[in-house]
Amino acid sequence: MTDDALDQMAILAGALPFLKRYDDQIVVVKYGGHAMGEEETALRFGRDIALLEQVGVNPVVVHGGGPQINAMLKRLNVKSTFVQGLRVTDAEMLDVVEMVLAGPVNKQVAEAITRAGAMAVGISGKDGGLIRARKLTRTVRDPGSNIEQVLDLGFVGEPEEVNPRVLELMIGADIVPVVAPVGVGADGQTYNINADTVAGAIAGKLRAERLLMLTDVRGVLDREGKLIPEMTVAEVRRGIEEGWISGGMIPKVETCIYAVERGVKGAVILDGRVPHAVLLELFTDGGAGTLIKP
Repeated sequence: MTDDALDQMAILAGALPFLKRYDDQIVVVKYGGHAMGEEETALRFGRDIALLEQVGVNPVVVHGGGPQINAMLKRLNVKSTFVQGLRVTDAEMLDVVEMVLAGPVNKQVAEAITRAGAMAVGISGKDGGLIRARKLTRTVRDPGSNIEQVLDLGFVGEPEEVNPRVLELMIGADIVPVVAPVGVGADGQTYNINADTVAGAIAGKLRAERLLMLTDVRGVLDREGKLIPEMTVAEVRRGIEEGWISGGMIPKVETCIYAVERGVKGAVILDGRVPHAVLLELFTDGGAGTLIKP
C-alpha cells in the first residue's frame, strides 16, 4: 500500500466522528464574495456541496451575486449607489438584480453542484412563498444637526417570515436547494434582500446545525489582526461595543447572532477563497474561520 493511500485512509478515519455529528443535519451555506466569479473556485465549491449531500448532510445554499450584478449594470450603463453597504434599488435596478440573481447566477451554482454528482435545484425566495419580505428601513444621523433621517433604499427588503415548506420538501427528496435572495411582500412587490440576511433567516427557521458564511475575509480578527477561532454571542457584542469589530464585519456577526439565538447550534464566518473551506470547517478539528456560539 502506498503512502498516498495510507494518507487518504487516515483522513477518512479522522473525519468519521464529524460525519456522525452532521449525519442528517441541516447545514446552511451562504456563498458569495468574489470567489463566485472564479470558475475553478465555483466548480470546487460545487464538488464540496455535492460531497456533503452524498455523506448524509443536508446542505442548503443561499448565494449572493454582487460582482455579477455590477458587471451587468456596467453593460447596461446603469449607475449603482450604495448606502451603509446596501445597494439602493429603484424599479429599473430591481429588474436587473432579479434577472441576474434568480437567473444565470442561481442556475450556475445549482449546475455546478449537479455536475459534481448531487441533484441541486435553483429557486428564489419568491418560489413557494419561501420568503415574505418587507421594505427595509434605515436611519442616519445628520452630523451637523444631529437629527435622524430615514433613508429610502428603494426596493431593498428584509425577511419578515420564512415558510420552510418548499425547502423541507426538497431536502426530503435529497435535492440541494440553491436560493437566490429575492423576496416578495404581502402586496406582491418584489424586494432585493441581502444574502447574508436571507441565509441567517433560513438557518434560524430550519434550526440548522450550522450556518456557514463564506466571505472574502478569514473571519473575525482581534485587535492585533489575528483570527479568533471561537467566540460567544456575548463576546461578539462586547467586540462591537469596544469598536474592534467594525465596518462590514458588523452585519455579518449580527446575522450569526440572529441565527444562533433562534436555535442554530453554531454560525461560522470563513474565507470562501480557501480551497475546501466548507469541508475544513465541518470535518476537521481546526476549522477554517470564526465559530460563533450561544
